[in-house]
Amino acid sequence: MNKHKIKHLLTIFISLILISCTPSITQQPAINPQTNQAIANRVIALTSLSADIIYQLDKTKIVGISGTQLLNNDPRFKEIPRVSEGRTQPNLEKIIALKPDLVIGASGFNDQTIQSLKKLKINTFETKTNNWQTLTELTKDLAQKTGTDPQQLLKKYESFLLNQSNSKTNNLSTLVIVSLQPILAPNKNSWAGDMLTQFKVKNIAAELQGKSPIPGYLTLSAEKILESNPDAIIVVNSPQAGSGDEVINGLKKQTFWQKLTAVQNNKVYVFEYNGLVNPGSIDSIEKATKKLQEIVKT
Repeated sequence: MNKHKIKHLLTIFISLILISCTPSITQQPAINPQTNQAIANRVIALTSLSADIIYQLDKTKIVGISGTQLLNNDPRFKEIPRVSEGRTQPNLEKIIALKPDLVIGASGFNDQTIQSLKKLKINTFETKTNNWQTLTELTKDLAQKTGTDPQQLLKKYESFLLNQSNSKTNNLSTLVIVSLQPILAPNKNSWAGDMLTQFKVKNIAAELQGKSPIPGYLTLSAEKILESNPDAIIVVNSPQAGSGDEVINGLKKQTFWQKLTAVQNNKVYVFEYNGLVNPGSIDSIEKATKKLQEIVKT
């Protein structure tokens, strides 16, 4: 073997030794200087609202979502893996397989899943959006956790309420009916109640308190509805109670229904569940605000 070949082989050999001895460098996650915490780049959203917010902040960061009807019908999320079906609890194995660095769940619904993920040292964040303020706070929090800018979304929220801040209280007394048996209505401590407050709509149930398994809602008797005699009624298309038309048909069988001013003046409106009762998504919220604006103008 000539000297040239020997020298070439020695060079390769030494290079391999140097490579094998060089310690591997693990890329450290970027740190958000505002929070001094790692920026999340692989996010799983267990609620439709948080999925929408993350997508609009930076769609490249969302790697998994829940399989709710709202998200399944949204073409933007068609290719994103589902970790649950419908309103069932998420599959832990599917979540772990996606290697998330942040999982966002709903307080009161995803509690068990969140606790299990915490035990596995997976970063989690629980949300509860029951008024406009918590929507803006959630958006700011998720922007911080993902190292993104929330200003464009916050400006969009403000546009939904355009001209409401300086408007006078609407004297049109309004009742929102979420279900028929029992008749459930939101007070001011709910997303629906706060939506009416934002539009300065006079909610006849705003200050009422009552027994209900759903926080922020109370049951109303026929006598109480007749006593309040609202000028307008909003009936909700609900996945639990049926369509708004079905609820209205049920209400028509009640003796008090035709005695109401709202019914006599044909001021009964049907709203979607997502947007008015449950925030659902940014698009759902926008649609609900547009319908409320129409009612306020009448």
